[in-house]
Amino acid sequence: MAIIAVNTRLLLKDKLEGIGVYSQEILSRLVKLNPQHRFIFLFDRNYNTDFIYSDNVTGVVVHPPTRHPLLWQIWFNWSVPSALKKYKTDLFFSPDGYLSLRTNVKQVSVIHDLNFELYPEFVPKNIYRYYHKNFPLFAQKAQHIFTVSGFSKKEIERLYQVDSDKITVTYNAASNHFKPLDVETKVKVRKQFTNGAPYFVYAGSLHQRKNIANMLLAYDAFKRQFQSPVKLLLAGNKMFADEQSDAVYENMHYKESVIFAGRLSDTAMSEAMGASIALLYVSFFEGFGIPIVEAMNCGVPVITSNTSSMPEVAGDAAILVNPNNVSEITQAMHQLATQKELRDTLIEKGNERKKIFSWDESAQKVSMVLNNFL
Repeated sequence: MAIIAVNTRLLLKDKLEGIGVYSQEILSRLVKLNPQHRFIFLFDRNYNTDFIYSDNVTGVVVHPPTRHPLLWQIWFNWSVPSALKKYKTDLFFSPDGYLSLRTNVKQVSVIHDLNFELYPEFVPKNIYRYYHKNFPLFAQKAQHIFTVSGFSKKEIERLYQVDSDKITVTYNAASNHFKPLDVETKVKVRKQFTNGAPYFVYAGSLHQRKNIANMLLAYDAFKRQFQSPVKLLLAGNKMFADEQSDAVYENMHYKESVIFAGRLSDTAMSEAMGASIALLYVSFFEGFGIPIVEAMNCGVPVITSNTSSMPEVAGDAAILVNPNNVSEITQAMHQLATQKELRDTLIEKGNERKKIFSWDESAQKVSMVLNNFL
C-alpha cells in the first residue's frame, strides 16, 4: 500500500470552476481505481464530505486558506511539506499545477495551460508575478506533468524546456449532467431564462481572457443588422475587474436582450446549455475549453475561436472564428440563427466528436502514471 497526498484545495462545494471540475472528475475515479492505496486529501479550509469519494480517502485541513500569493507560498512550501512528512507520503499529486519547492517527496502535477505567460495583461500583477516566477520551477520539480490538450503540451515544452516524454495529455470531458433535452424541457427552460425566446449561451467566468467585450459587440451588431429575436444568456460569475466589457455593455443598443444568469448549478447549466440554439465561446485563449464538449453532449452547435486549443477540441464540429474579428463572430451567429441545416450538421458532427473525450479514460491514464512512481 502506498500513501498518496493530493492537493484538493479547489474542491469547493457549489463553486467548482474548470480546475475544480477536473479535480473532482479525475479524483472520484482515481481513488476507486486504486483501492490498494491510501489517499490523503489536503484541503485548505473546512471541506464537504461529498468530496471524500471512498473509504480509502482521508480528508485533512491544512492551514492557512490559500486566498492570495503570499498564502500560496506558505501553504505549498511550509504547510504541505509538514503534512507530507506527518502522513509518511510516498507521492504528492497536484491537479492545479502548484507544487512544493521544499520537499523531497515525489510530485506529479497537472498544468492546464500557460495563459498567464501569453496574456499577462489578463491577470492581476501580483498573481502574474507568482505564476511567472514559480511555474517554471514547478515544471522542473515535477516527476511528471499532465496537461489537458496537445496544444498545452507543446506550450509547456516550448516555454519551460520540458522534455516531451515527461508530459502526458489527459483530455477534459463533460459530466453526465450534459445531455440533449426533449422539446418540452427546452420550452420550460427558455421560459425560465428568456421568457420563451431562443438564445445563444455563453458558459464560463466573465473574464477578460474570455473575450466578453467582443462577444457583446458582435451580439449588438447581430441584433442591429438582422433584427433577430435571439437573446444572449451569459452563465458565470465575474472574475477579476474587466472595465472594457463593462463599458461595452453600458453602450450596447440591445443590452435588454442580454441576460446575466450568474453562476448556475450543474443541472441548471446543463439545461441552459441544452435549450440554447448554440454555444458562443470565443475566448482568446484556452488550455482546453470544457463548454465546447458540454455543448456537443447536449446536442448543441458551437461557435468557438480558431486559436490555442479550441480547434483541437472542436475539430470539424463547430464554426471557428477569429476572436479579434467582431464581424466574423456576428456572421457566425447569423448563420446558426437562420440555417437549421447547418445546425443539424454541426450537431451530428459533435455527436461523433464527443466520443474522444472521456473522464474514465483520462483517469485511467493518470492512475497508470502515478503507479509508475510508487
